[in-house]
Amino acid sequence: MNVVLSCAGTGGHIYPAIAIADKIRSEEPDAKILFIGTKTGMENRLVPAAGYEIRGIDASGFNRRNLLKNVKTARDLVKGGREAEAILREFQPDAVLGTGGYVTGPVVRKASKMGIPCFLHESNVVPGMANKMLEKYADGIFVSFEESREHFAHKERVVLTGNPIRRGFLAGDRAKARAEKGLSDEDFMVLVTGGSLGAQVLNLATVDLVRTLAASGRSIRVFFVTGRRYFEEVKALLSEIAGADEFVRLIDYADDMPVLMAAADLIVSRSGAIAMTEILASGKPSILIPSPNVTNNHQYYNAKSASDAGAAVLIEEKNMKDGYGIFTDAVLALSGDRDRLSRMANCAAKAGRKDAVDAIYAEMKRVVDAR
Repeated sequence: MNVVLSCAGTGGHIYPAIAIADKIRSEEPDAKILFIGTKTGMENRLVPAAGYEIRGIDASGFNRRNLLKNVKTARDLVKGGREAEAILREFQPDAVLGTGGYVTGPVVRKASKMGIPCFLHESNVVPGMANKMLEKYADGIFVSFEESREHFAHKERVVLTGNPIRRGFLAGDRAKARAEKGLSDEDFMVLVTGGSLGAQVLNLATVDLVRTLAASGRSIRVFFVTGRRYFEEVKALLSEIAGADEFVRLIDYADDMPVLMAAADLIVSRSGAIAMTEILASGKPSILIPSPNVTNNHQYYNAKSASDAGAAVLIEEKNMKDGYGIFTDAVLALSGDRDRLSRMANCAAKAGRKDAVDAIYAEMKRVVDAR
């Protein structure tokens, strides 16, 4: 089964596609796999690093605030459609799967019109506009939550699979990971990550935590993934805190997130669907700070689901408007309560679904073989 995977924009779109590609390759070593993304997005770095070829097309999203900017979007849509069609005719895939990003639109539409079986993956409870618009072109729609089914008109095409994640999250070796990161058994390690693009509020809250730790002498190791656009800003802030460099490891972008999660005692994160899936599959307790700036407030509902399951502590940004004490207090309280952390870890492991790639591959194979 030769497959085209289309994704762009964020790690939440790209990494699931890579996980699915890995599954196809493990089942069918001779399968040909091609990614289609934008010409400048981070997929052009992440996909080749994972061992796959990627081709770029022109694509951009609609701007609801400045309609004049959509003139370029319209041009990109036409040009990107032509580019996608040319790539598809050359590659001749048996199936096309879109995992998110505006690049998936022209790819899925063109593939469907060419008679190629098409599939979509939706990671959040409430589907994005792009997937709702594309569902009529899809032979199968893979969702991560049963509640998502109600948002699609073609419910008979919806298959509950969960979110696909990379194999590294499923086979984490804590002892090996901690040794790789220079951690002893006694070290308490907090991993802070705001996702592939970073998160400013989470970064500022963590700087406040570091300031408190430096003043108190508490023995906590902080692995701090800032996101590249915030790295220099955070580096400058930490340089003003005496002793911070002794227990903080500053990272702009983490290519080895499975290792970092395996090593962590506690994870602090946004609550995008893929991040949530990775944390739960890793069986790790977490403090979740959902972004309030997302469609349908889906990160809050993702975090609430984990919190209700006993796997996470949920802190909303609105509760940190007057300071970051609530966050710092939560980290300090958990770092001193190993029993609670153990209970949270058990709840996370029970809540995490680990077979999404198997379900997606099986359904794609079934549809393609039936053609």
